[in-house]
Amino acid sequence: MRTPYDVILKPVITERSMADAQNKKYTFNVAVDANKTEVKSAVEQIFDVDVKNVNIMNVRGKKKRVGRSMGMTAAGKKAVVTLTEDSKEIEFFQGL
Repeated sequence: MRTPYDVILKPVITERSMADAQNKKYTFNVAVDANKTEVKSAVEQIFDVDVKNVNIMNVRGKKKRVGRSMGMTAAGKKAVVTLTEDSKEIEFFQGL
């Protein structure tokens, strides 16, 4: 049995995600095998909010180079969660 904290790994803190937070859209890194319904229930349980919509995208790893050696950054999955109009905002993003 997976806990909600196994599904939601961490929030994505970027300029774009902070701008979207004004419109009640929050971005999270999620588990690679998570689906939309798991992400929705996890966000609702952790933050006690009402979720309207969940969009999930796969993030490919990028090629990186250190000296002569080439490598790849880790691939993952991220989710953009939209809250309902009457839902409260997520407090975690307010202090940033």
